Amino acid sequence: MDHVAPRHHLQPDTVRLASADASFRRYFRVDAHEGSPTRIVMDAPPAQENCRPFVKIAGLMADAGVTVPRVLEWDETNGFLLLDDLGRQTMLDVIDPLDAESARPLYAQAIDALLHWQLASKPGVLPPYDEALLARELALFPEWYVTRHRAKAVEGALQDKLQASFKLIIQNNLAAPSVYVHRDFMPRNLMITGGPTLGVLDFQDAVHGPITYDIASLMRDAFLSWDEEFVLDTTVRYWERARKAGLPVDPDFGTFYRGVEWMGLQRHLKVAGIFARLTLRDGKPKYLADTPRFIAYIRATASRYRELTPLLRVIDDIEGTEPVTGFAYGRV
Repeated sequence: MDHVAPRHHLQPDTVRLASADASFRRYFRVDAHEGSPTRIVMDAPPAQENCRPFVKIAGLMADAGVTVPRVLEWDETNGFLLLDDLGRQTMLDVIDPLDAESARPLYAQAIDALLHWQLASKPGVLPPYDEALLARELALFPEWYVTRHRAKAVEGALQDKLQASFKLIIQNNLAAPSVYVHRDFMPRNLMITGGPTLGVLDFQDAVHGPITYDIASLMRDAFLSWDEEFVLDTTVRYWERARKAGLPVDPDFGTFYRGVEWMGLQRHLKVAGIFARLTLRDGKPKYLADTPRFIAYIRATASRYRELTPLLRVIDDIEGTEPVTGFAYGRV
């Protein structure tokens, strides 16, 4: 900080915690002298966090016209980055979960950012979201959620049903055309900047994969649920704009929406496993409190498609719930 502070007019004695996330990263805010903006210091211990993808993808997103923090300084050896401060409020902070209508302008801005990102896509630049990665992610569910959290042995018929369902999910998701995928594109990672665009954070795990992924994560959020009418309407708006922009979405919305649901199912199984791991391994219990939302998403999607009935029965067995007799997407 001693040599960086003068270059950016920083006041080192004002450093305070801005936020922490599910990883080992921490973020600090630091004031600057009058007339200069505040900055963010990212503390990413090199033993646990590799900052190279963050720096690379920040450049890719900025080149695509997406509002992201600029990397102003990078101490790679010690794992510190100095970044632009995009503000204190996320999209999630300002949304009223009971008023979908007032949220529409924010979702339109989110779609703007997503389209810019997807339109910049090139193969061979980011890691592929391939069968091996999808399988590794799905494996988090039986290992951490079922075995460790629910204390159920994954063997015999339960294991067979899960593996058969996972195979179907992977096949369906790999059928979607590939674009750049943020991989955690949701209101908690979108910043209110005070301007016409939302800022985008937490992009360091971006890959090249199914075009259905980011719209699925935006509309089936980890911390916020909407009625299906709003989810459908916003997804249609994204699909229409993506088609006009020349992105490779399926020309039939029904087929595209099915792909979004199957992609969302993969994400929800993965995140349920991750949230259990955060609690049991990393001592962060607040995340596990949101797993009922994910189980509700999983059951709702599995109940809609006959080939996913075995997965639905597995979930009912794990959770001790009754089989679904009708579909209800609403709030959880």
